[in-house]
Amino acid sequence: MNASSPSTRGHDPRASQASNKFELLLFRLGEAAGTDRRELFGINVFKVREIMVMPALTKMVNAPPHVLGVANIRGQIITVIDLPALTGCTRKSGDGILLVTEFARTTQGFAVEEVTEIVQVDWKHVLSAEGRGGELVTSIARIDGDAEDSRLAQILDVERILQDVMPDQTKFEKASGGRIDLPPGTVVLVADDSAMARGVIEKGLSSLGVNFIMTRSGKEAWERLQALAAQAKAEGKTVRDKVALLLTDLEMPEMDGFTLTRQIKADVQYSSLPVVVHSSLTGSASELQAQSAGADAYIAKFHIDELADRLREVLARR
Repeated sequence: MNASSPSTRGHDPRASQASNKFELLLFRLGEAAGTDRRELFGINVFKVREIMVMPALTKMVNAPPHVLGVANIRGQIITVIDLPALTGCTRKSGDGILLVTEFARTTQGFAVEEVTEIVQVDWKHVLSAEGRGGELVTSIARIDGDAEDSRLAQILDVERILQDVMPDQTKFEKASGGRIDLPPGTVVLVADDSAMARGVIEKGLSSLGVNFIMTRSGKEAWERLQALAAQAKAEGKTVRDKVALLLTDLEMPEMDGFTLTRQIKADVQYSSLPVVVHSSLTGSASELQAQSAGADAYIAKFHIDELADRLREVLARR
């Protein structure tokens, strides 16, 4: 890929989302610790605003250990995070490449060794990395699908990285508007693949006095919803007597939030269940796609008062 390309957004981002494809920007960070291998890493292409040769950086006094400095990009001062150092890789070639990223209403730069390509991967080939030893990785993508020798790309948990390096960016303060009262006997069903994000959401919902069930993917949330519906039916009730609403991320292994929302809204048993999307993808295209899938509301991570207001608004429509 030409590193001087000013943007990754020369096409409609809704195309891959609508076809259940995950569009990944692939890059390398250098040699992995203790090896001579240069592994593939990935990030959702719609979190990347620009790709460029590393510009001149200004070193900041008392900066966190993995902050290389700040860059002046088109008049905006952007903090640059050293991804190779953060992941234990050794970069050996040139000055490296800068990925300017936007997610969760923040803009920052990630230093990488090189960018290789943009690929589309079916969500069923994006597998959870939880329990596989990589704390900074949410998922592993099989780039070549079902091929036995498929290349693997580690999808970085950029929210976790941002929290580790600059924790003030992803802090949920206590809500200022008081408790949220759910209908008696109900819970909020939550789906998010990031362990860091789940921890942040748990603290936020707990501060609101909200009972919740936490799941780690769209698939797990769907299976839990089916189990709750079966339990409700056995008690002569409906799923709405068990679940007040679903709060879901968009980027998740095996089943993403778009697919989860469409399945819920297409099934008469669940179609009246409110779905609130809670995502770090803050572009208008993602919001429009979520709405077209049937989502009742869309809120950017991580803003507890805005989330609380949106939850109250959706619950009031019950």
